[in-house]
Amino acid sequence: MPVKKKAAPAKPAKKPAAKAAPKAAAKKAAPAPSKPAPRKASRAAGDMFRGFTPYPLKKGEPYMNDAQRAHFREILRGWKRELMEEVDRTVHHMQDEAANFPDPNDRATQESEFSLELRTRDRERKLIKKIDEALGNLDANDYGYCETCGVEIGIRRLEARPTATQCIDCKQLDEIREKQMGG
Repeated sequence: MPVKKKAAPAKPAKKPAAKAAPKAAAKKAAPAPSKPAPRKASRAAGDMFRGFTPYPLKKGEPYMNDAQRAHFREILRGWKRELMEEVDRTVHHMQDEAANFPDPNDRATQESEFSLELRTRDRERKLIKKIDEALGNLDANDYGYCETCGVEIGIRRLEARPTATQCIDCKQLDEIREKQMGG
């Protein structure tokens, strides 16, 4: 009897495998696309430089000391460098991919893709300006303090958004005002 129990589970396992095989064969038989796939969109302008290690806070450490300023200078410069590299990639991509397609739909698709990419780069250009302002504030020892009330913005908030110029309370008040004015 135990031999039959072992053999029974083996049969159902074969049935799903047999069903999966035609699907895999169908996928392999699909024709290759005639045009290369469009380049994937890069990160949105709001996405920031992610290649950093969070600052190790020490008890009793003064806010925005030399080590913290160096930490944020590295984050801001790295983020700006990534954005500038993306600008270069966009220029090369648009030069390489620019073509005069005979089909109006293909032309429209290409123009639409280029337009979207240029809007993204424009947002990133504005972000680079904010990064430059933050670097200027670092040099002037004004970085990390709320421009509205003067309170410390906080290390973790600045790591999440290095171009932040307001503490969380002032930012929330601004957002509430925006909602009231818009709605």
